[in-house]
Amino acid sequence: MLEGWHEFYAVLGTGAAALIALLFVAVSVGADALTPERTSATRTFMSPVVFHYTNILFLSLIALIPTQTPTIFGLIIGIAAAGSFVYSTVIFVMLCRTSMADLADRLAYGVVPFGAYASGLVSSYLLLTGSVAAGLDVLAGAALLLLVVNIRNAWDLLLAMARRNAQKANPPPSS
Repeated sequence: MLEGWHEFYAVLGTGAAALIALLFVAVSVGADALTPERTSATRTFMSPVVFHYTNILFLSLIALIPTQTPTIFGLIIGIAAAGSFVYSTVIFVMLCRTSMADLADRLAYGVVPFGAYASGLVSSYLLLTGSVAAGLDVLAGAALLLLVVNIRNAWDLLLAMARRNAQKANPPPSS
């Protein structure tokens, strides 16, 4: 079933794993930004990026299991997408309650992942009802969307950390 998708999921999973590793490096370099006062911001902005990359890695690893059947794959994707859909809902609510998030952040951290996981649920349904080709296409689109938006989100996080470090290093002159 997934033989033609092998390279796609191998590259997708490798990319997600590499981006997770780079995020860990970036956070360790900018660890001083992770203060107790910023716990809410970390949960709202940093944790979802790691969660989504991990989700992409999980999806890729599951897709690369050679003995996969449409039913088992559809069930696993459905369970993972349902849990991730709930998580995305919680993150979106947190984004709506914070003044730190602008419209672009609300879309990229909240709405787009929400849509990607909703697409994962659609993919699961298609796989379980026998529309395997359509289900695999929808799933690939959802995974790509999640990867691209999280590249944007990781960049946004790193810019925010760099700005914070620059402000600490060069405080504005006091009047």
